[in-house]
Amino acid sequence: MLEEMGHYSAVPWYLDRFSKRSSIETNFEIEPGFGRLAPEVEFAIFRILQESLTNVHRHSGSSTANVRLSMTDESVILQIRDRGNGIAPKLLEEAGQDWLGSLGVGLRGMSERVRQLGGKLEVESTVNGTTVTASVPASRPLPV
Repeated sequence: MLEEMGHYSAVPWYLDRFSKRSSIETNFEIEPGFGRLAPEVEFAIFRILQESLTNVHRHSGSSTANVRLSMTDESVILQIRDRGNGIAPKLLEEAGQDWLGSLGVGLRGMSERVRQLGGKLEVESTVNGTTVTASVPASRPLPV
């Protein structure tokens, strides 16, 4: 579905199924007019979404997850926010932004996908939840 329809159709479809499996309520915001992206960017963004939501389900204890997909002149930005337990500050400090520490395979995989596209993965976490933001360079989107 991602290849055929892009994020407008694939993300809501995925979120609906994720919510049914996990009982986590999801919300999706996408900028109006957000067009198709280069296939490798669309695929990477979608896989980061999947892994982030898997982490929300496995680790956060959150009953909600908010997903936002936007674009600046230079970048595509995917943001996933939960209202769960957060990641222990000590773990975030030990891991640093290279994710080679003790935070697990999921964040390392997301970081590597973003890095291969010349982008950046950021994780902010408190006791009130975690926000994962992936930003990757992108040429202007292709027409829908």
